[in-house]
Amino acid sequence: MIKIEKLSKSYGKKQVLKTIDLEFKKGKVYGVVGENGAGKTTLFRCISGLETYSGNVSSGFKKLKNHLGLLLAEPFFFSKITGKEYIQLLANTREIKLSKIEKKNIFDLPLNQYASTYSTGMKKKLALTAILLQENDVFILDEPFNGVDIQSNLIITEIIKRFKELEKTVIISSHIFSTLADTCDEIYLIKNGAIIKKVKQVDFNNLEMEMKEFTVGNRIDRLGLK
Repeated sequence: MIKIEKLSKSYGKKQVLKTIDLEFKKGKVYGVVGENGAGKTTLFRCISGLETYSGNVSSGFKKLKNHLGLLLAEPFFFSKITGKEYIQLLANTREIKLSKIEKKNIFDLPLNQYASTYSTGMKKKLALTAILLQENDVFILDEPFNGVDIQSNLIITEIIKRFKELEKTVIISSHIFSTLADTCDEIYLIKNGAIIKKVKQVDFNNLEMEMKEFTVGNRIDRLGLK
């Protein structure tokens, strides 16, 4: 379990996260939704130990970062590293011996090509493959479906469902509500750095309608489309 207590984060005078309290349990999938700039990515970076913050993040692990696979919305790659070398590098950080990497290339990526030459979707699939092979207990996936083809989205959805069977803890952000509805046990709505709503699976449809009403409203009518 991961427990977040009164987590706050500021960049200078701008407060990005405001006293957030959350719990993420083993074997559950959690969605985090909100507008661009609401604080989703910053929250993920704080949990992963990539940002300093006030408050507390605790877990059942001695060092959470050694059990956590983080998929960033825009993964970074060194300019002269191939896809295969990148996967091997991340496996080495966990002292995991990999064999037959090509066989585990479920997204059919050109592993002998420099990762920096990959398309946006290919980079995301490579980064995901690498953290999958680390045998992590916790996964934080920031926009895993964004920029990825339909076939790969189906594969990623099934991977998340398999995580539940394997008792992993999964936290996802996505702008595609249907993907969250298919995989999540709970969804948290974040706005201006604060969690304003926690919704269980049975109420996902109501949340989607509320979000449409809030986001769309009369904006389209204001265009006066003809």
